[in-house]
Amino acid sequence: MGHFSSRHNALAGAAADGQPPLPSRFSRFRTRLRLRRRDRAAAADCSESGRPAAVAADEFAGIARIRIIKAEMRFKDKFFACLSLGERTYRTERSDNTHKPEWNSEKKVVIETNGPHIARISVFETNRFSKNTLVGYCEVDLFDLLTKDLEEEHIEDLALLDPSSSTNTVGTISISCYIEDPVETEQSFARRVLAIVDYDEDGKLSLPEFSDLMKAFGNGLAVNKMEELFRQAGTNGDGIVDMDELAALLADQQEKEPIISNCPVCGESLGKYDKINDMIHMTLCFDEGTGNQIMTGGFLTDKQASYGWMFKLSEWANFSSYDVGLRSGSTASHILVFDQRAKRLVEEAIDGKIVLSMRALYQSKVGLTLINTGVKDILKNLSEKQGKKMNSPESAKDIPKFLDLFMGQINMDETKDPIESFKTFNDFFVRQLKPSARPIAYNDQDNIATCAADCRLMAFSSVDESTRFWIKGRKFSIEGLLGADAHSDAFINGSLVIFRLAPQDYHRFHVPVSGTVEKFVEIPGCLYTVNPIAVNSKYCNVFTKNKRVISIISTSEFGKVAFVAIGATMVGSITFLKKEGDYVHKGDEFGYFSFGGSTVICIFEKDAIQFDADLVANSERSLETLVEVGMTLGTSKRNRELQVPELQKCSVE
Repeated sequence: MGHFSSRHNALAGAAADGQPPLPSRFSRFRTRLRLRRRDRAAAADCSESGRPAAVAADEFAGIARIRIIKAEMRFKDKFFACLSLGERTYRTERSDNTHKPEWNSEKKVVIETNGPHIARISVFETNRFSKNTLVGYCEVDLFDLLTKDLEEEHIEDLALLDPSSSTNTVGTISISCYIEDPVETEQSFARRVLAIVDYDEDGKLSLPEFSDLMKAFGNGLAVNKMEELFRQAGTNGDGIVDMDELAALLADQQEKEPIISNCPVCGESLGKYDKINDMIHMTLCFDEGTGNQIMTGGFLTDKQASYGWMFKLSEWANFSSYDVGLRSGSTASHILVFDQRAKRLVEEAIDGKIVLSMRALYQSKVGLTLINTGVKDILKNLSEKQGKKMNSPESAKDIPKFLDLFMGQINMDETKDPIESFKTFNDFFVRQLKPSARPIAYNDQDNIATCAADCRLMAFSSVDESTRFWIKGRKFSIEGLLGADAHSDAFINGSLVIFRLAPQDYHRFHVPVSGTVEKFVEIPGCLYTVNPIAVNSKYCNVFTKNKRVISIISTSEFGKVAFVAIGATMVGSITFLKKEGDYVHKGDEFGYFSFGGSTVICIFEKDAIQFDADLVANSERSLETLVEVGMTLGTSKRNRELQVPELQKCSVE
């Protein structure tokens, strides 16, 4: 008496009348959020389990079991590790305060011949003062392990590289990685599942155990034929079916008349795709159900996995989003891109306050009004003033701060000159790289175009495709981009590729094709940001309003190619190193941008180039691809005699 609230009494009274109790306000709020996030949750569930939507039988390379055992660091702290492969990331629990953390956490992931195969293991430190900081990483090529005859408990000690310099190490990490090839997986998956009902663990099944298994499979026909199937499996007539006999029966029946309708662990219906996908599902699901896999999943990047409870709360409440595509691209709290070299998602570093200010300016009618009433002049003046500052000797002291801000994203080992040689910040910003740092793919084949910059790339076969998936400016067109002096009928309905450079990138751009420079055309304009927040905005026409310099290159393989260097906020200077009439070979250095982010757009004639399929596939998801100078961009459609081999389709022998 007196211990319950009137709310409780009202709920109890409703229940006494046979009516369900009214949900609380918090419960109703949580239900609404759950419904709003249902689609994203379904995708996260798939990522959590490591199961792709479907795996083609001829591309299934095996299942990798990766166990992160322990590490030895150079200092004491509380550490956790993340495992990233493609668009999936998993993390261990946090260790005790020690310089020798132990995790013993494992995860099984599907390996495809036409899929990501470089697993990245990142180690983060966490304490009360520095929440979660990346302190070391290493990468493992799973295809290399697949070709080795390794024992199941083979353990490797790997050096943890310093994120700020890949030549320095911060410790070592011990991992165990074993890969079952398709034959091994097919031989063992039945034994794993059938062990569920081997109650006495003698490796054999009696008729009652066999009956329980058939019921767990959820196939009514199999239950009715239970004894017949049991006799069929027990080929030696001893009244007992061992694992090999039942595995043979299961494989035989799956080809003729499948007896497994539901996963015995999660109850999900099988048969949506084919036998190989049912096998993958049950192999992974069984291990999860038995608690063998203890890494936490559902993350897209290791940085997301490192965030604390405040970020998770904001995601749960739908105040921020963490996803790819236009659905979250222009309003997301984080920008995700696909790293072409590592075949995994990475997060672009950008200050939260800058994100908020860009949204306010570029993603609203109010912001548009501000832009039209003088903000563009403010941005131009600010960029010019910042450019002068970055050319002063005093600006050199900002170089170490800049490297700290983008730790792990700038590799100074590739830089041609030592950091001490830069007298101003802009000297560092337009730094040159060692000749070997950016090899040019198929350098002797002019029918293969290469990437023009270290950047985030989007490739589209037409303007319509670009405006559907990426550019949301109201009046974007090739004519508007090139202007009257550079545009010609050859570019009507042409293809385009966007190279977006972020401040941390190498800021020299290179020629993507071989040919002769016909002319340069300079178009004055504004200096809006080229960040996706602005590009995805329907209120602002970034590319056709910004300052830009256009070069027309005449080629034998692609016809005419328009190379458009676009300035952006803080970029007041675009410098070309070639002149009209010069012959340029693909991969040649073409020019550079001074301080800030910036963009290059290349326009190809209609049906002149076939972009690489993976670049197009990412672009159709509104997902930028992180590429480097010299990587393949596409092949000429006008000369089909020489073709680029599809490296992603190469199988592992």
